[in-house]
Amino acid sequence: MLLPSLLLLLWLSASLAVHSPPLWGGHTHGTPRCYSAEELPLGRAPAHLLARAAKWEQTLPVALVSSLEAVGRRKRHKGPPAGTRCPVLQPEEALEADIHQRSISPWRYRVDTDENRYPQKLAFAECLCRGCISTRTGRETAALNSVPLYQSLLVLRRQPCSQDATGVPTPGAFEFHVESIQVPIGCTCVLPRVLALQELLQAHIHQKGLCVNPKYMQGDLLVQG
Repeated sequence: MLLPSLLLLLWLSASLAVHSPPLWGGHTHGTPRCYSAEELPLGRAPAHLLARAAKWEQTLPVALVSSLEAVGRRKRHKGPPAGTRCPVLQPEEALEADIHQRSISPWRYRVDTDENRYPQKLAFAECLCRGCISTRTGRETAALNSVPLYQSLLVLRRQPCSQDATGVPTPGAFEFHVESIQVPIGCTCVLPRVLALQELLQAHIHQKGLCVNPKYMQGDLLVQG
């Protein structure tokens, strides 16, 4: 009884492998299908590709887009946009602010649009300070650096393709590739690399008993995060 059951399972697996439609629309060996303009209404990606893609709506870069666009429309009615300078942290205002506003490494969001990417709109975080905000003074300090935090996201990338043997892109024809991109989603504070190198150098000089003019040990703490 065991042998016939195993043979049946092997046959079913082979049958499914032969008859299951590939992701890229019929081409084998991972070759993307070249879609004609008639197959892509309004330049959109094929529905079956979007249906099999990651659940973008559940990711922060996608979920924030609609609210950011709504805030942008309200700000346009009120007047010119505010600057993107490093803010002064006011404790009484920070209590009711969002995380990205009350962080000591504050950031803002902007909508990044790419017509050849799906999703075409993503929320990108931008650090507002080179340094970080001191909790004592509420102002920027060079003791730490602000650096972005990234999230990996799988997207679809649209590229022109040829539907004949010439290799010349056919007008309106596109193929689609899965691509992993790094999306900035926030900012955090880190010890500057320059400062860390200075401390190592000072420890080495102290260990060797050398004497170095202090002015040669000074540097821009914000050179690199």
